[in-house]
Amino acid sequence: MRLIFFIISLLYFLLAGTIGHGQEQGTVLFKDVKIFDGTSSSLSAESNVLIKGNTIQKISQNKISVDENTLIIEGNGKTLMPGMIDAHVHMAFGSMTMTEMMWAGLSEEFVMSRVSEQAEQMLMRGFTAVRDAGGPIFPIKAAIDKGKMKGPRIWPSGATISQTSGHGDFRTPDERSRRFFGKPSRAEEFGATFIADGRDEVLAATRENLRFGASQIKLMAGGGTSSAYDPIDVTQYTFDEMRAAVEAAEDWGTYVTVHAYTPRAVQRAIDAGVKCIDHGQLLDRRSLRKIKRNNIWLSMQVLVESTPDMDPARLEKRRPIIENQPKVWEMAKRMGVKVAWGTDFLFEPDLMELQNEYLLKVNQWYSPAEVLKIATHDNAQLLALSGLRSPYQGKLGVVKEGALADLLLVDGNPIEDLSIIAQPKEKFVIIMKDGVIYKNILED
Repeated sequence: MRLIFFIISLLYFLLAGTIGHGQEQGTVLFKDVKIFDGTSSSLSAESNVLIKGNTIQKISQNKISVDENTLIIEGNGKTLMPGMIDAHVHMAFGSMTMTEMMWAGLSEEFVMSRVSEQAEQMLMRGFTAVRDAGGPIFPIKAAIDKGKMKGPRIWPSGATISQTSGHGDFRTPDERSRRFFGKPSRAEEFGATFIADGRDEVLAATRENLRFGASQIKLMAGGGTSSAYDPIDVTQYTFDEMRAAVEAAEDWGTYVTVHAYTPRAVQRAIDAGVKCIDHGQLLDRRSLRKIKRNNIWLSMQVLVESTPDMDPARLEKRRPIIENQPKVWEMAKRMGVKVAWGTDFLFEPDLMELQNEYLLKVNQWYSPAEVLKIATHDNAQLLALSGLRSPYQGKLGVVKEGALADLLLVDGNPIEDLSIIAQPKEKFVIIMKDGVIYKNILED
């Protein structure tokens, strides 16, 4: 019932009027810019880049002729680069605290206002696309796509799919099993998760998400640090259950990504046909070899030290993950594993402001140019794994002719000084998504 109210409220929100969402699409010429194209280890010579509609039409070091209706932006040697991509966000869960999520009086209007604020700030930090790795995302994505809310492009997973007692079993102690007692949990009603056991239920949950527009499916394959009932070491979902989700996703031309830390969970997921592992900070060399051999994506985060006031049980769960993650990053780099990057902030809205700074932490193992490549070209390749289920057709993560015009004009050279990326307010002078300019401080 709560989900129904949520959708009704959103429809009212969508019909109530349009929030201003940047200058309209047109023809834009970036003059005399140095380009980071998403893959190179250095910037180009000063070039001119012509945008028509939502597409990069022409790139040339020679003069490009334009008509009087073209917006000309004097680059003066600034850096033009692709918009950044965060491959693991939770737009709803990252915008509210756990106390707010559990509040009995939680309203759809409150959720939308919080998410709207965070989505706009994310775009203003230079993140023009994200992969939402689980939660009630479809109405939020619709609002952004219709221009009712400012925010990045979203590749939605929909509700996470979890076994009973799995990482997505968010029931409170007084909530009993839907299967035995007939009532869905609050998290299920809210669209946060499906608690699905057995092949048939996993198939139904997967297809339900695909029906609503999921671009990929998120399955919980192992224990987690923020969930109460599952130790980190446990493996979740049998091979047959996991294979059911993979088959249903493949029938729709897309893939399954799994939450998993341990070698056992990851190896089972790969055997079942999963194409992406989210987390993996407890993996060993043998597991990474299997990831590499099977051309699997490893979508990782850089977790920071636990705070002293953290719940003791969660602190204990996080300890081995924190300790082992440098080894996994180092091995993945050395072995040439396909690595994606994301933040995975949950229930701590203040952390969202540190999104850019968390990207800088990858610089411990990768050069600045490699970090930028991961956050643009490489993450875009992971998004493209959704195939025809991708909600936005076109090439992202690169500055090349024919690519979509998701672009940042940066005051400085982030390959020489990566810290510029963590100064979006001052250094990102223009932010463009889909050919629309959302920020232009050169006009000021």
